[in-house]
Amino acid sequence: MSVLYNELRRTARHYMQLERAGHTLQTTALVNEAYMRLAGVQQVEYRDRVHFFAMAAQMMRRVLVDHARSRGYLKRGAGACVVSLEDSRLASPDRDSAVVALDDALAELAKRDPRKARVVELRFFAGLSVEETAAALDVSPQTVLRDWSLSKAWLMREMNHG
Repeated sequence: MSVLYNELRRTARHYMQLERAGHTLQTTALVNEAYMRLAGVQQVEYRDRVHFFAMAAQMMRRVLVDHARSRGYLKRGAGACVVSLEDSRLASPDRDSAVVALDDALAELAKRDPRKARVVELRFFAGLSVEETAAALDVSPQTVLRDWSLSKAWLMREMNHG
């Protein structure tokens, strides 16, 4: 269990490094919330370690997106913190909107090509290697590399146009 928890914390730490400075969620809270959501999912049998961590990464992503969306619904000024002019470039609220934009673009990609969306989830959010992603999706590493490359380009275009 401690190995599992440490791996989940590593994944959560990766997620939190991508978030804006001053984020109100901490790594432990993200792990705990994702675990609670995983525990609440019925009728799921984890095939192996990669499958479990893929599901955990997806839950962490959902927690962060839900958190970002809820911040977007706050009234103007609610929850604002005082930031010096020098630090204002680091504490950008645009990161919350970027998380939401990425989630929206990823949802659109999933409608068009579910496998490519899963490749992004597993590679970017779960931090899996090409080989681990290929094993989880039962495809070749070359297919993962191709999907990864096309998906990144497609998501970048969608986020820039959105």
